[in-house]
Amino acid sequence: MKLPSFRLRIALLSAALAGTTLVGFGAVSWFQIYNAKISRLDAELLNHLMRATPNLPPRGEPPKIQGQESRPFRWQFYKDSLSDGFGTNTKTPVALLVLDANGNILYQSNSLPADVEVNHLLLKRLQLIPLPPPPQREPPPPSNRNVESPPFLRPRPPKFVTEQTTKAAWRIGATKFPNAQVGIAVNLQAVDQEMATIRNIFLVSIPGSLLLVAVGAWLVSGGALRPVHELTGAIQQVTVKGLDQRIPIGTTDVEFVELIQVFNLMLERLERSFTQASRFSGDAAHELKTPLTILQGELERTLQQVNPGSEVQQRLSNLLDEVRRLSGIMRKLLLLSLADAGKMSLYLVEVDMSELLMEMLEDVEMLAPQLNVQTDFSDGLRLQGDRDLLIQVLQNLFSNAIKYNLANGWIKIRAHQTQTTLHVTIANASKDIPVSDRLRIFDRFYRGDPARTRKIEGIGLGLSLAREIARAHHGDLTLDSKAFGQTAFTLTLPMK
Repeated sequence: MKLPSFRLRIALLSAALAGTTLVGFGAVSWFQIYNAKISRLDAELLNHLMRATPNLPPRGEPPKIQGQESRPFRWQFYKDSLSDGFGTNTKTPVALLVLDANGNILYQSNSLPADVEVNHLLLKRLQLIPLPPPPQREPPPPSNRNVESPPFLRPRPPKFVTEQTTKAAWRIGATKFPNAQVGIAVNLQAVDQEMATIRNIFLVSIPGSLLLVAVGAWLVSGGALRPVHELTGAIQQVTVKGLDQRIPIGTTDVEFVELIQVFNLMLERLERSFTQASRFSGDAAHELKTPLTILQGELERTLQQVNPGSEVQQRLSNLLDEVRRLSGIMRKLLLLSLADAGKMSLYLVEVDMSELLMEMLEDVEMLAPQLNVQTDFSDGLRLQGDRDLLIQVLQNLFSNAIKYNLANGWIKIRAHQTQTTLHVTIANASKDIPVSDRLRIFDRFYRGDPARTRKIEGIGLGLSLAREIARAHHGDLTLDSKAFGQTAFTLTLPMK
């Protein structure tokens, strides 16, 4: 499974960390705001509960409900004032329940549809509160020792809870005085609406913030990884013609300076080593060319002077063949060294590729008459190229097609051109080439499985040199990796 890019992972990780932080902060903030609103509401409830004390009947007076003319209580007016006392722009639904010390109802609100449920909750909450201590008299001032002070009423500390009805949530505050019991319930609809607004703000702002963090992390990581991309681009240019590439350090971050310096030093060592190796191979091939030419000429002259059919003539003939073989190797090495240095010079003329293919076919019919040759190309396939080098490419391809062919096999030659490119495919019957050999078939001095190639002449330079010549013409030489039961090479050359 392919992992996502490092830059994408940085962006996703940054977004995940920021998302976790923002979600945690949002949740904590939401609960803190909610608790603060509930605490403020509890403080207001406590204030209103304490304000209810002057409206309570005196101790010992029979309980009287609203509507009796003997003592008109003003609980409805007090309840109406509660609706405007909880810090909201609109009236807040409020329920009020007042009982006397014996549990008889002095007042209960009944103007809301949910008042029955709320009154039931208030009554239940009041029943859970224990009775307050008996009223105590405050000691009179020192100057009025004989004056009896009125009873001091000590209520129970109010209890605040949140209860849920079928339609809404209510915040209930309840307390008991020595002579009465009071419970107030405030609808939490306004608080819930405010918290829903805050929640919606978080739901919109957090994804937007995460998107900004991800985009910012993507941009920042792109800038941070810029030296790595420069290194990658420089490494991709490390070819025969790109060893002089260097990465500038002037605008690079400090963290990458040492890495770039090491890479530049490595390129410098590679360039120096390759230059020395290329120069050595070229100089060696050039220096060996002259003595081999002299040796070949002397052998040919001596061979003409000995008696025909003698043992000396046979030995000299074998030596001459080896010298010619060494001369061919030296010529290939010299061409490869020039190609490595980018100095392979081409003598461009108009080349009739159809004519060259016909000449190659005549050689095939003479060297391997047992093979079935099939052709598919037309006359007049012309291009600009080096005739001698292109002949060497075709000779290498046809030589391989003959060497590695099956007994009584076949060779197929196909050639066609487009407006810009000429394609020449030379295929022959053969055993399937292993994948490992396909990947290295153009390597120098590589000849594949020794069991298949030990009886076949060659040193493994032909295909490598043929591809270098094709690339020097701005073309290429490739092996058809999808061909089974055959070996097919395609030579691609530009028309101009």
